[in-house]
Amino acid sequence: MWPLLPAKAGWQKFQVNRVRSRCNAERLSWYNRPMVRKITGLDELKSVVGEELGYSSYHEVVQSQVDAFAEATGDRQWIHVDPERARSGPFGGTIAHGYLTLSLVPGLLSEVLEIEGVAMGVNYGINRVRFPAPVPVGSRVRLGAKVASVTDVGGGVQVQLDAVIEVEGASKPSLVSELLFRYYV
Repeated sequence: MWPLLPAKAGWQKFQVNRVRSRCNAERLSWYNRPMVRKITGLDELKSVVGEELGYSSYHEVVQSQVDAFAEATGDRQWIHVDPERARSGPFGGTIAHGYLTLSLVPGLLSEVLEIEGVAMGVNYGINRVRFPAPVPVGSRVRLGAKVASVTDVGGGVQVQLDAVIEVEGASKPSLVSELLFRYYV
């Protein structure tokens, strides 16, 4: 919200320009949003095996998020929750928990993939997950996904998605995973 200032000569013009600037920024941020890949039905899902689905937008990982995760899980290791001590640690600051990084997958994946024409989908598990690089607090992360396989199961299909979470500007990913989902008709 803009501060309320007394009406002065030229203020209205300034305010109109701020509105235009904000509208342009909103318009540009809309263009920069990722396209959600919409897949309708199990046959179409089978047809995209091997395809890159794309990337989510970047999302900042903040200290309050890390602190809340530490409270929820009981993992209050100083590398995550003590910014002062962590400054002199191996990463130069606090880092997100590996499992916090993993927990970002559902929200980020919803920006990449939407499956329609199914009765329900469930998280079935994980074949493999690795955390090759840390996620520094204050960094921005995004998710990339690929449909690795689709296998028929009773009443539906099992999908393996290969997913990575990358820190903006980092040389290697912070999460590499093979995730399993089941979709039923």
